[in-house]
Amino acid sequence: MADLDYDSNKTFAAAVERSKKIEEDIVKNPSKYRVLTGDRPTGRLHIGHYFGSLQNRVRLSKLGVPTMILIADYQVLTDHDAFDEISQNTKQLVIDYLSVGIEPGENVIIYPHSYVPECNQLMLPFLTLVTEAELKRNPTVKDEIQSGLENGKMKAVNAGMLTYPIHQACDILFCKGNVVPVGKDQLPHLELTRNIARRFNDKYCKNREPVFPEPQALLSKTPSILGLDGSQKMSKSRGNAIMLSATEDETAALIKKAKTDANRVITYEPETRPEVANLLMIISLCTGEEPEAIAQRIGEGGGGMLKSQLTEALNETLRPIRAKRAELEKNPEYIRQVLTEGAEKAREIAVKTLDEVRTVMNMVI
Repeated sequence: MADLDYDSNKTFAAAVERSKKIEEDIVKNPSKYRVLTGDRPTGRLHIGHYFGSLQNRVRLSKLGVPTMILIADYQVLTDHDAFDEISQNTKQLVIDYLSVGIEPGENVIIYPHSYVPECNQLMLPFLTLVTEAELKRNPTVKDEIQSGLENGKMKAVNAGMLTYPIHQACDILFCKGNVVPVGKDQLPHLELTRNIARRFNDKYCKNREPVFPEPQALLSKTPSILGLDGSQKMSKSRGNAIMLSATEDETAALIKKAKTDANRVITYEPETRPEVANLLMIISLCTGEEPEAIAQRIGEGGGGMLKSQLTEALNETLRPIRAKRAELEKNPEYIRQVLTEGAEKAREIAVKTLDEVRTVMNMVI
């Protein structure tokens, strides 16, 4: 089996073009697609998740696109020791999902990875379709490993981390997901999933219909939101995030500490003034107004006025979400019901796929 080199520039350009075509078609033919998306239960979600992915999940589901939302609890074990918090974090993820407007039902399935064993049975055949060199060369895995070792989350590189992209391939392909909303940094994972699907079909489905689709990336249109320190991506672990569950007063206090710069006149210049531009962009995401227009309106009002307007805009946007969260927190049995019903539906899909896999691999007894 020959290794396939990952050319990031070539792959990104092709992914952009495919994503544009999918966006045009998905509005007209929503039932033609199945979206696979999700999160690892490492903590509550923040505004970066909301603007970067959650809003888009709501949009797609309301278009009528079948949507699988995975809570990747097994994958937490690859680089986290806090397994004692997985159950609680899983429930908090569901509360975050429901509070922003995601509605579980026939078209939207929310489920935990560990409750779909048939999905994990795909790991063994998939492992035989990928070389060691491909796993070690994956740029996203290399970055995650380096980060984990540097910040102390990982003491050594375990096999789960190295095979992380294959876990993701199982998650996508078990339900025959053909669209995966991702950012540019996740394209290497998705490219490997496409390779696995193609190799499986080429090897086992020569004289019959392919089992797996080759999933396409639906690239996010929302720019990456920096943390309040202005220097890195927003992240709970870095302490630079505003959680969806934060109160209005907590949000105001966090924004007050946000980094800006020494120039009193507010302008939107992402390259030279990233901290200020980031705060302007968050206001823009809340209000729909262009960041340049916001900057012009604030003008010499400086960082104080900028932070005041951000606090007002963000609290206004999050107010209904927080109200919904408060209701859901009082109903833990409903949250459990969403998970158990979602797991049952995901298993029905997984059993059917695994039967197909056994059939083409001549393993039916």
